[in-house]
Amino acid sequence: MSSTILCVDDESTVLTSLKEQLKRTFEDEYTIEIAESGEEALEIVEEFVDSPETLPLVISDQIMPGIKGDELLIRIHKQLPNTLKILLTGQANAEAVGNAVNNANLYRFIAKPWEKQDLILTISEALKRFYQERELESKSRSLLENASTFYKFVPTEFLEQLGIDNDKYSQVRAGLSVEKELTVMFIDIRSFSTLCEMMPGRYIFQFLNGYLSFVSPIIYANRGFIDSYIGDAIMALFPSADDAVITGISILKALKQFNLERLDNGNVPIGIGIGINTGIMTLATLGEPNRFQTTVIGDAVNTAARIESLTKDFQMGLLVSESTLNSVKNKDKIQFTQVTELSLKGKIKSTKVFDINMK
Repeated sequence: MSSTILCVDDESTVLTSLKEQLKRTFEDEYTIEIAESGEEALEIVEEFVDSPETLPLVISDQIMPGIKGDELLIRIHKQLPNTLKILLTGQANAEAVGNAVNNANLYRFIAKPWEKQDLILTISEALKRFYQERELESKSRSLLENASTFYKFVPTEFLEQLGIDNDKYSQVRAGLSVEKELTVMFIDIRSFSTLCEMMPGRYIFQFLNGYLSFVSPIIYANRGFIDSYIGDAIMALFPSADDAVITGISILKALKQFNLERLDNGNVPIGIGIGINTGIMTLATLGEPNRFQTTVIGDAVNTAARIESLTKDFQMGLLVSESTLNSVKNKDKIQFTQVTELSLKGKIKSTKVFDINMK
């Protein structure tokens, strides 16, 4: 990849001298370009915008006809903000230097006539800084990309529930846990095994990804987050029971449109069951130092899974527990009917289960 140093001065003798000095030191690594005006310099700079070639440094005289040096560097900065700028001035022009510092991120200014050794040293340091900043930017971009991938596997919302701030994700390790009262939702596709038998294997994951891409945004839109995908099932968590109930109803309504599109494409419609429960559960990171995952455990989670399984027996799309119904604040907006009581192993008190809809 080619790199260029651009020198700008309206005096051809000064410009020639500057170019010769730079060539003796930097010619092996850099092309030395010259321009006798700000206008000509801007035409050269334009060639580097959206180009794989780099322009790490521009050296410009201040006093020139037309575009002055500080104005030129400001205009270059708007196009190539990472390019470093050096201003040459034969007069003590504090205003011009200040203007370039504040608006063009000026690297240095050098008085004319310059000392050759000082000029070469300044340019060498500028070029070193340019590539150091470029490497740092590349590493930062790589870290952000890696972090973005990490967050797709470990929900940031889960880490927040564990009390880990977004600037302390390096503290994440196996063995962290916290008890919280949350509302948990299980969503499962009805007769998924039968559905899989009806389609070639290569289409199963394509179908699942399409289905999950349809359901997941509705969960996020209502302040929930997905803890895990378990085959064709989804386990999601909500700080608010109201949000969980609204999400369940919204998913069933949206499913009608999803199925219409499937029918239009010659596919059979699908049915789903949604079970919701509210209670105390333990959020934790499970595993060992080299590999771990987030998980949620507790009776409240098991109860939600059992309630979801009841949707098949009662042929209903959405069922919620009594604890969820009691946690809903806006009961005037919903209508509910008890459909059964669920006896849980090891529990004396049974759990009432309700069919629920918006009014």
